[in-house]
Formats: sequence, structure tokens, C-alpha cells
Amino acid sequence: MHNLMPFEPYRIDPDDPRAPPQELWDALPPEERQRIVDSLPSEFPVSEAHPPEGDFHFEAKTRAREVLGSFFSRIGRKVYLGSELPVYYPGESMFAPDVMAVVDVETHARMRWMVSAEGKGLDFALEVHVAGERRKDLERNVERFARLGIREYFVFDRGRLRLSGWRLEEGRRVYRPIVPQHGLYPSEVLGLDLQVDEERLRFYVGGAPLQEAPEMIARLEHMVERVEASRAELVQQLAEESRLRAEESRLRTQETQRREDVERKLAEALTELERLRGGRG
Repeated sequence: MHNLMPFEPYRIDPDDPRAPPQELWDALPPEERQRIVDSLPSEFPVSEAHPPEGDFHFEAKTRAREVLGSFFSRIGRKVYLGSELPVYYPGESMFAPDVMAVVDVETHARMRWMVSAEGKGLDFALEVHVAGERRKDLERNVERFARLGIREYFVFDRGRLRLSGWRLEEGRRVYRPIVPQHGLYPSEVLGLDLQVDEERLRFYVGGAPLQEAPEMIARLEHMVERVEASRAELVQQLAEESRLRAEESRLRTQETQRREDVERKLAEALTELERLRGGRG
């Protein structure tokens, strides 16, 4: 019987929480792995590193996640979507993209994405920049996300209404800028195109924009109005048809009654005529 090698419990620095290096993770027993996953922070106080967000930032990231989630749900594709979910790569400082996507995984709710425990890193990351210093999103993240192997990275500059995208070069941990086609930036990960439309980041499939929740609600309301108008018209037609049938039935009844009256009067006249003829004889 082999003796289990003792191990020192992995300690998480509250000021710089990190997942253990992969080689250490691989050597840990399941219960220690679970303890580490549960101990990695999933929420962070507002600070310079995690500043509060304004409406423009919140609406852009929320709209993107909702539109993508609705689309993938409709087509039955398994894509996990997170928004500012803490992401822990082995031995790396935590980061939390405004929107992240991982394809072909279970889509249940999570408190964090721990790469070693999930068995997979991110496939897609999106950052929304509204104001302030741009180097983190447009320089440092470009180098870091490529090094971590995130296949695609997009930045929506809400302040300047610009979109930038990068994709890993084949077999390398280096990004290459995504070149737009007719104004659309193709995402191989999502199977969609991206574009800034007026003041919004929009997603397209087959050249058509994915509808956002307010647009879908307005379209459905219009459909309901059309259906209700058609139903009211049908009810009116049925009522008119019923009235015409009732009128037709009334006229038939009157015609039958008039015919019966004529036949009765004719019979009475014939009877009277026969009586008079008989009296003269």
C-alpha cells in the first residue's frame, strides 16, 4: 500500500487571489481542489481596480449578453456566457471580462470560472470601454489574452463608438487584428458578425441584426395587434354571416307562410266554388 504524500494546503492571498499553478493542481486530492475552488473570491469591493460602472457601460455589456444568450438558446447551441465573472487561470491574477463566452460546455450558473476545474479556458472575451485610460483594454489585455490562449478578443469603445477585434494566429499565442468585411467584424467563435450601429454594439447573422429584447417585444406587440385586429374582423364577419343567415331563415319562413296562406285561400275558394256549383244544380 502506497503512503499518500503530505501536502501543504494552498493559501489564497486575499489581496491577489490566484488559482494554483497547473502542476500543483494536478497533484492535489479532490477535496483540496474543491476547497480551493470554493475559496476563490467571486465578488470584489468597489476599488480603483474594480471601479463602479455608469449606465453606458452597464447597458452595453448587459445588452450584449442578453442578445447572445437569447440567440444561442433559440438555435440550441451550448455556449456559456458570463458578465464580469471572475476568471482564474493557473497561477494568473484574476480578471473579469465584461462579457465572456465558452463554447460546448454546460451553461449552468457559476460564481467563478476556474480554468483547471472547468477543464477549459475562455474562447471569447469582450470589453466595453467608456472613459478613462485605454491601455488595459487595448494593449495589456491584447498581449495577456493572447498568451492565455483566448481565441478572440473584442473591445467596444463606447466613448469613440469604435470596435476592435483580435484573433489568435494558427498554432501561436499571438493575436492578429480582425479585418472588417463591409463594416462587419466576423467572430469565428460566435458564428456571428459584430458592428457598431449608431451608439450600440450589434450582432448579425446572415447580414441581419439580432433583435434586442425591446425590439422583440415591440415586434411581438405588433404581431399581437395584427392578430387581434384579424380576430376582431373575423368576429365581425361571422356576426354578419350569422345575421344574414338569420335574415335568410326569416325570409324563408315568411315565404313558406305566404305560400301556405295562398294554398289555403285557393283551397277555400275551390271549395266555395264547388259548393256554389252544387247549389245551382
